[in-house]
Formats: sequence, structure tokens, C-alpha cells
Amino acid sequence: MIRRMMGAAKLDTAIYEEVEADTSATRSALTVVALVALATGIGTFGSGGPLGLVVGIAAGIGLWALWAWITYFVGTTLLKTAETNADWGQLARTLGFAQSPGVIKVLGFIPVLGPLVFAIASIWQLVAMVIAIRQAFAYSSTWRAVGVAVVGFISYAVVSSIVYALAESIHDGRSRSYCRFPTREARAVTHRLALNGQVITSLDPSTVPGLVKGGT
Repeated sequence: MIRRMMGAAKLDTAIYEEVEADTSATRSALTVVALVALATGIGTFGSGGPLGLVVGIAAGIGLWALWAWITYFVGTTLLKTAETNADWGQLARTLGFAQSPGVIKVLGFIPVLGPLVFAIASIWQLVAMVIAIRQAFAYSSTWRAVGVAVVGFISYAVVSSIVYALAESIHDGRSRSYCRFPTREARAVTHRLALNGQVITSLDPSTVPGLVKGGT
């Protein structure tokens, strides 16, 4: 799998032909997608947190399948040629390995360098996808493959943006809920201070003079 990932990243057409023909490589393609999603999650861990990492992996796998389906539909209907003879599995495998350059997104957490790494990896992945599409659909024209990639990528980008926006809103909602609902002990301390007419300066019982935890 590593050899194929390296070949796919180098845009080696022979690797894409090999993966397309190997029906047993679908699981490997899925693994590549999961690894890239993990690398992306680590690269953005500071903003997404653990939840973002888990959701990112699941979303990456789901969106890969969606991307393959959209591209398959466009390539076999709207921009089909006489030589086009591919199924979803062939396209899913080639597109899966085309994600290989995305492993460098693991460096996304590095200040200043991170955004540049993401930009380079994304462009690299897009070029690899064009090669994957061209080989899977047996196109003689690279521009036709570019057309399929662009049409499919627009739909993919819209759906993925919605998914990641929902994941971020869930993460933010959990953070706000944590701040909105303090622990039972903190609420009890606040209540006691309010009853005694004291100014609330802390929610930690150990920092309130004369207040013993569990007392009245």
C-alpha cells in the first residue's frame, strides 16, 4: 500500500491503472482515505479538538464515497466517451489513492507554515484526482478529466463544507454548554454565598473563608 501511495503521489499513471484493475485494493483505498483524514485532523487539532478529529475521519470516509459517486455520475453520463467503461469501485479506488498527498497535512499545526502546507497538499490532491479520473474513465483528453473533476469537486466542496460546519457548531455547542452549566459543587457554593449575602468572588469552596465543603 505504501508503494502505491508513493506512486500515486508522484502521479504515476501506471499505479492508477494498477489500482483500477485490482478489485482487492478497495480496502487499501479506504485505508488511505482514513489515514489522510487522520493527518488532516491532527493538523487542525488546535481548532477542532478531539471531536473534530473523530468527526473528520468519519466525514472523510463518507465524503470520499460521495465524491466517487458524483464523479462517476458526471464521467459516465455528462462527459462520457466511447471508450468510457468504468464502475464505481474502479473510480473509488483510484480517487482513494489520489488522496495520498494529503498525508502532509499532518504538519498543518505548525504556525505560519500550516496554511501553506494545506494549500500545497490540496492542489497536489486535485492534480492527482485529475490523473485518477483520466485513467479510470480511459479518457484520451486530460481536459475532459479536468472538467469532470471541477464539476464533481464543486458539489463535493459544498457538501463537505456543510458537514464540517455542522461538526464545528456541535463542538462549539458542547463548549458553551460546559460553561453554561457548572458542576453541582460550584452551584452549591454559589447558592450558599448568595444566601449569606456575600459577594461571589470564587466558585471554589477552598477559597471561600469560613465555608466548609458539605457544611451550611
